[in-house]
Amino acid sequence: MQKEECFFVGKVVKKYSFKGEVLIKLDTDDPELFLEMESVFVELHKTLIPFFIESSSLHKSTLLRVQFEDSYSDEAAMALIGKELFLPLSFLPPLEGTKFYYHEIIGYTVEDKSYGKAGVITAVNDHTAQHLFVINNNGREVLIPINDAFIEAIDRDAKIIKMDVPEGLIEMYLE
Repeated sequence: MQKEECFFVGKVVKKYSFKGEVLIKLDTDDPELFLEMESVFVELHKTLIPFFIESSSLHKSTLLRVQFEDSYSDEAAMALIGKELFLPLSFLPPLEGTKFYYHEIIGYTVEDKSYGKAGVITAVNDHTAQHLFVINNNGREVLIPINDAFIEAIDRDAKIIKMDVPEGLIEMYLE
């Protein structure tokens, strides 16, 4: 499995017991969705390795407590701390309406109600307090906050996101 075919699930943040259990900080608003996982890919030495889950439960409602098969020692748990976990994109349920996954909207055209065609989404910057669409407008970068109030519709067939952003926001980048 290639990393491009997967999405980031979370990261092992610490060990839970001396029997190899670990705690995973999930990258989700709905951790219950991940209670039924049978396996997960762990990135080791830039390679995704499948790890099979023997048991899992929510810990303090935000962390996932996991016991991996064949990982029953303190040393095994310590070796996983800090490792990133991935699942195949096919694990994600399809979204409707104005809900979307960041990876799915790369390549979509942004059309603003006032400005018109703002450009094509090349990336999503989620390393800031306010996540941003990174848009290419004829070689110039435009950043638009990802805000439910700005997104009017998503046409998945035509790969278009229709927005109504504050007046002057797009022009600010193009002057």
